[in-house]
Amino acid sequence: MDEVRYPVLTQKSICILEMNQYTFKVDSQLNKTKMQIWIEHFFNVKVIAMNIYRLPEKGEKRGSIIGHPMHCKHMIIIVKPGASIPIFS
Repeated sequence: MDEVRYPVLTQKSICILEMNQYTFKVDSQLNKTKMQIWIEHFFNVKVIAMNIYRLPEKGEKRGSIIGHPMHCKHMIIIVKPGASIPIFS
């Protein structure tokens, strides 16, 4: 799936792994239902909840033009207790 870019491994995301919460960086066009179906079929786990947050925009000024780089979302996925996603194990 091209919309899922990679798992996020920061200090906060590693701390929430103990609570069965996994963080992925995904494309900005991806929605919760697509992601939930993909995670459940690909990793064979039951998704309980999902949270999405968009990173803040940063403007770039080049001369008189102000542009915004391509943005993405972070998804926090909570799976059923006892299940795990093998990428993080």
